[in-house]
Amino acid sequence: MQFGVFTVGDVTADPTTGRTVSEHERIQSMVAIALKAEEVGLDVFATGEHHNPPFVPSSPTTMLGYVAARTERIILSTATTLITTNDPVKLAEDYAMLQHLAGGRVDLMLGRGNQGPVYPWFGQDIRTAVPLTVEHYSLLHRLWREEVVDHQGRFRPALAGFTATPRPLDGVPPFVWHGSIRTPEVAELAAYYGDGFFHNNIFWPSSHVRRIVDLYRRRFEHYGHGAADQAIVGLGGHVFMRRDSQAAVREFRPYFDHAPVYGFGPSLEDYMAQTPLTVGSPQQVIDRTLGFREFVGDYQRQLFLVDHAGLPLKTVLEQMDFLGEILPVLRREFAARRRPGIPGGPTHASLKVARDAGQAAGGRVLEPAPVAPAPGTGATGA
Repeated sequence: MQFGVFTVGDVTADPTTGRTVSEHERIQSMVAIALKAEEVGLDVFATGEHHNPPFVPSSPTTMLGYVAARTERIILSTATTLITTNDPVKLAEDYAMLQHLAGGRVDLMLGRGNQGPVYPWFGQDIRTAVPLTVEHYSLLHRLWREEVVDHQGRFRPALAGFTATPRPLDGVPPFVWHGSIRTPEVAELAAYYGDGFFHNNIFWPSSHVRRIVDLYRRRFEHYGHGAADQAIVGLGGHVFMRRDSQAAVREFRPYFDHAPVYGFGPSLEDYMAQTPLTVGSPQQVIDRTLGFREFVGDYQRQLFLVDHAGLPLKTVLEQMDFLGEILPVLRREFAARRRPGIPGGPTHASLKVARDAGQAAGGRVLEPAPVAPAPGTGATGA
C-alpha cells in the first residue's frame, strides 16, 4: 500500500488573515511539501496540472524534475495530466525524459480536466472530451511501446514513421492511472488497458465511489487482466488534524467555508458526514481511512490533500508531521487486512519484474486500439 499527498496548487487568500501568497511563494511551498513528504516517510508526491488562475502548476514535469534532483526515494506523480489538451507526442517524450532523470520514480495520472475554458486555449472542443481522451491515450500508449509509429486520427496531425525519444527507461513505460470523479468511460478505458483507476474521493459519498470502482474492477476482469480484486485502485482524500478534534474543526472551518472547491455550500459537518473529508484527531483520520477499504476493497494507493484553500505553509507542514505519525499504523492495519494475492502499489521495479516474467513465460502484452464511444453507449468500445 502506497501513501502520499497531492496538491492542486491553488493560490487562495488565507481567510483568517486576508493575505494571499505570491505565485513564487506558492510554487516554493509545493517544493517544500514534496521534500517534507519524503522526510516523513510517505511514498508519493503528486502535483496537479492547471493552466488558469488561481492555480500555478502549469508544468508538472518541470516541477517534478526539480523535486527529483532533491529527493532519493519518493515516487513523483501527477494528480492530473491533461490527456485532452496536451499533445500525446509531447507527453510521451516529456514523461520518458522525467523517468530517466528520476531513476524510474515516475508515474502519471491522466484526466480530462474540469476547467472548460482551457479546451479552446489549446485548440480543442470540450464537447469531444471523451473521444479525445480515448484517441490521445491510444496514441500515447503506442508511442511508449512501439519503436516506430504510424498514426492517423481525428484530433492531431498524422504521424508517419515516428519514434518518440527518449525511449522509456529499461523499456518500461511509466505506470498510468486514469483519474476520474464521475465518468464511467474513464473507468472503462483504465480497465481496457489494464491500467490503474484513481478516484479523487473528495466530493462524493461512498455509494458513488463504490459503484464506479466496482465498474472498473468488473471490466478489468472482463478484459482478461486478472481477477476483479487484482485491479489497481487509488483513492484521494482530504484531512486536517489536531490533537483535539474540536480544535481541528474550529481551525479548519474558515478555510473550508471559503475554499474554491467547497465553500458557500453545505456545512463542514454535513460535508464530513457525506464525503471522505476528515477533520479531527489523528485517530479519527486513521479510523476513517481504514474504512475506505469497506467500500472499494483492497486498494494500492491513498493520496491525501493537505494544502488547499489558503492554509499557510507552516500549518501544512504540521499536517505532514501528523501523516508521518499515523503512517506506521495505517501501513500495519492495511497490511493485516489485505487478502492474499492482492498486488501492491506499482513501482518501476515491480513493472520491470512483471515485464521480464511475462517475456520469460512467452506471454505478450495486450496492445488494444479502442475507438471513440458511440453517442449514448456509455462504453469506450474496442
